[in-house]
Amino acid sequence: MLGAIIAASNIYLGLKTGWTFGASLFGSIIGFAILKPLSRSAPTFLGGGYFGPKENNVCQSAATSAGSLGLLFTSGFPAAYQLGLLSVHPKDDIGRLITFTICCAFFGLSFTQPLRKFYILKLKLVFPSGVAAAYTIQSLHVGKNAEVIARKKTKTLMYAFIVAIFLRVVSEYAPGLLWDWHVFYALNRVGWSSAIAAESWGWIWEWTPAFIGVGMLTGINASYSFLGGSFLAWAVLGPTIVAKGIAFGTVENSSIPGYMNYMGMTLQNPIQEPSPRYWLIWPGTLMLLCASFTEVACNWRSLYAAMRSACGMFLQRFSKDGVLVDDIVDTVPEHERVPFWAWSSVLVLSTILTCVIMGVQFGQNVGVTLLAILFSFLFSFIGCESSGRTNINPVTSIGNASQLIFGGLGRGQNYAVKRGELLNLLSGLLTLGAAEQAGDMIGDLKTTHLLRASPRAVFVAQLCGAVVSIFMASGLYVVFSTAYPCINDLSYPRCTFPTPDVQSWRAVAVAVSSSTLPIPPSSGYAAIVLGLVAVISVVAKYTVVPPKYHDFVPNFNAIGIGFIMNVCTYPLAMFFGSTLAFFWRRMFFNNYQMYCFAVAAGFIAGEGLGGIVNAIFTISGISGATYGTSVGCPGQVYCG
Repeated sequence: MLGAIIAASNIYLGLKTGWTFGASLFGSIIGFAILKPLSRSAPTFLGGGYFGPKENNVCQSAATSAGSLGLLFTSGFPAAYQLGLLSVHPKDDIGRLITFTICCAFFGLSFTQPLRKFYILKLKLVFPSGVAAAYTIQSLHVGKNAEVIARKKTKTLMYAFIVAIFLRVVSEYAPGLLWDWHVFYALNRVGWSSAIAAESWGWIWEWTPAFIGVGMLTGINASYSFLGGSFLAWAVLGPTIVAKGIAFGTVENSSIPGYMNYMGMTLQNPIQEPSPRYWLIWPGTLMLLCASFTEVACNWRSLYAAMRSACGMFLQRFSKDGVLVDDIVDTVPEHERVPFWAWSSVLVLSTILTCVIMGVQFGQNVGVTLLAILFSFLFSFIGCESSGRTNINPVTSIGNASQLIFGGLGRGQNYAVKRGELLNLLSGLLTLGAAEQAGDMIGDLKTTHLLRASPRAVFVAQLCGAVVSIFMASGLYVVFSTAYPCINDLSYPRCTFPTPDVQSWRAVAVAVSSSTLPIPPSSGYAAIVLGLVAVISVVAKYTVVPPKYHDFVPNFNAIGIGFIMNVCTYPLAMFFGSTLAFFWRRMFFNNYQMYCFAVAAGFIAGEGLGGIVNAIFTISGISGATYGTSVGCPGQVYCG
């Protein structure tokens, strides 16, 4: 149940910003609120019995696993539909969507087991979300005031959750008053005529609890970098390239002089007459790739050691004497560890099933599928490394890099353009799914380690959660696509969901499969320059800047997303949330520790579930678009 809520939140957040968040904190607190009372009053077969920190960890891990595959449907699949590579509507492909999700559901779980000893026991990487979940669970169960603390945190999370759902649903019927504040449009109406330019470039304030909560969790560095990237893209470079005649917009509303649309993606001549949004996608995508893989290169020693450690387990199993010196001490009792046969059998069965599904349903060669699985394993190291050090798993960049590899393979095999695009999208999604799951699951194993819980019990819980995620993620994607067809169709001039990840995946798929690069020359030059700046910045962080000042180095992953995202509402909301949390922590530290995580988790999950309610209302014909008011919206046109 908790995983279902998180899956809804992740697809909602992913379509909005390209980011998703694990269920660790939400699952920890709500799992406690539901199961702790049951443990005292219900019979054993209905959840009664002892419920302590270790059991709480199992519940939280199942929730994380159940909500972990949403990113498949906020990146590559919508890109495939936009390119016309699958059926007209996702509901016509529900069988293929489910079976492909099965392919991605278990690799990450298998990969984390050989990586656990190295990243958690030897390197002792931080995994901030895992540590936060462990301390939250500990505070709910241990100490003389544990029951009081648990009650306060649970109430706070539930209040935040309810407020977020209520605001998201009710605001759909008056979006210009309760959700989006079009400040610059209002200034234009009262006489400041040039203010409409800021409205055209997407500078709108939005009361979005989810992204205020996201800002509270991600902190100053990522949020400020995100806003900085948006400002550079949509307040500096965008207006400049339009003024110079490099990119072009269209009139949004002829009744409002100067009100333009710069976000078009259906273009007759994208190289010579691009929209600003199309022009900015390429620098944003290259910054993401350069920043992510420079981070990996700067930490190559630990990555190489992790690969040796993982391979060592296989060598130990298949060597003649079966003896291999292991310098990593595992304090977990033998009966609580995940045995080799368990995770390796899941890996083998997943590999066989994936080869069959990819061959039968998508016509993909077995050799190509095996190669994609191999890269999924290799890129999982990057996901775990990044999650452990920075709490950011660069799965978009990982998926895009895999696209580049398989796009080159398709070109070498002289595949038709459409087949090449589908090949690199699906192969990239296999890699993305494995890296996303590996990063999330090993974060949960960090929580397990700190609480001295059973990795075997957590592994079983994660397998159960993965089964739920298969049907939940694909089903929710169909619901959102039915309610908001603009997700999969570029002919709509505006969309409730900016889908920045989708645009990045689509751009890479087209670029690596076309005979000529569909990139405006000026955009390409800008991409190279900004990509180099990203590389230099990351290298400087690891070679020149002392570790205590790393938070002051711009995060080029966030800056790149600011370029790709065509609205500025979410970076503004995250900026607000992170600033609020910063001063809350400095001025009222104990109060911050008690309530901040609970408020943020409730906001994120609540708005995601509210988004599902709105999607159902839209399909049912009772949404705000039918019965709401357009007061406060530009030109009195409904803006929900």
